Amino acid sequence: MLNSDKNRDLVSHSDVDTIGDTLAAVELAVNSQPSSRAEVDEELRAALRHLSEERGDAVERVWNLIADDLYALALWRTGSTADAEDAVQEVFLRLSSRPAKFGGVRNPRAYLLRMTHNAAADASRRRESTMPESVPTLVAIEDVDARIDGRRASDLLLELPAAQREVVFLRHFAALSFREIGEVCHIPTFTAARRHRLAINRLTARLGVVS
Repeated sequence: MLNSDKNRDLVSHSDVDTIGDTLAAVELAVNSQPSSRAEVDEELRAALRHLSEERGDAVERVWNLIADDLYALALWRTGSTADAEDAVQEVFLRLSSRPAKFGGVRNPRAYLLRMTHNAAADASRRRESTMPESVPTLVAIEDVDARIDGRRASDLLLELPAAQREVVFLRHFAALSFREIGEVCHIPTFTAARRHRLAINRLTARLGVVS
């Protein structure tokens, strides 16, 4: 069972005035984590290598290291908790069914996020003809007097096209470069940067913020 509360309440900040400030706070939180991204990526490489060797605990190790991030990406992409859970389940089913394929992956975070992007996109296409579920909370902000609270921020983010929303997550929450985002989403680096700029411009315009 994924820790959905952890992924829905992605931001906690007491003095947030704009989406831009929210994302800056996220980047600070990401960069200040005790385990650096490089350390986690090295652990992921080792876990995938062990998976290719069919060691018994390898799938669990990968899950513990990256499942929350994969779920969060899928949630931001689909806007559906059910689809996000299905997407992550699909990723781990693929890992389990063809373990030898993943032993030589150089950038495991980007590789697994790309798998999740693909699975989430498939889930979204399957759901196009169905009624949407209740909207999930993507961002939580504790200060009730802040200009935007978690519900408002989530509503604004969910107004973005899925492709733009996904780039915002990958840039500010997964801390990927635009080149890595391009690899995850199968788009050129320029397109990744452009989607990010369009998303931020749209968010700030909706908030009435003058840049």
